[in-house]
Amino acid sequence: MNHPYHPAPGEVLISADEIATIVARLGREVSRDYDGRVPVLVSLLKGGVVFLADLIRQITIPHHIEFLQVSSYGGSTSSSGRVKILNDLEVSIEGRDVLIVEDVIDTGTTLAYIVDMLRLRHPGSLEICALLRKRVSNPPGIPVRYLGHEIPNRFVVGYGLDYHENFRHLPFVAALDVDPIR
Repeated sequence: MNHPYHPAPGEVLISADEIATIVARLGREVSRDYDGRVPVLVSLLKGGVVFLADLIRQITIPHHIEFLQVSSYGGSTSSSGRVKILNDLEVSIEGRDVLIVEDVIDTGTTLAYIVDMLRLRHPGSLEICALLRKRVSNPPGIPVRYLGHEIPNRFVVGYGLDYHENFRHLPFVAALDVDPIR
């Protein structure tokens, strides 16, 4: 079947089965570490929603979810370095245990901005759970407590990650070799 997408996804970096194994492990770790507490899981829309949906089904303790919608890519395959909040949290996180659920850490610019913004709201604790981190990423001052998998520094799609809103439906993570759009 031909698709209107150009270009097509390339090398599969993480299969659907590997993703399921990773998410189950992360769910066990979060459940263990937050036992007796009710963390607020904050997902960044839109890319993180698939990961969040699978992760919350693996977490065996009570928890709440919230969403932030930010923009830093525009129409490009690399971060612009400018972060814009499109939709903010609907509840106060003051004094609460907050776990940022991130799909992929690329440059770390967006995540650093989000961490700084949320720290100003005085959460009881603030940690990060990332499905993917690019090997070149080393955002200063942003320790990732829960990390699913490291990947090469390539643009990726699938499992919620997109290229111009395409490819989110893929059950795996694949490289997409494209010329950056500036």
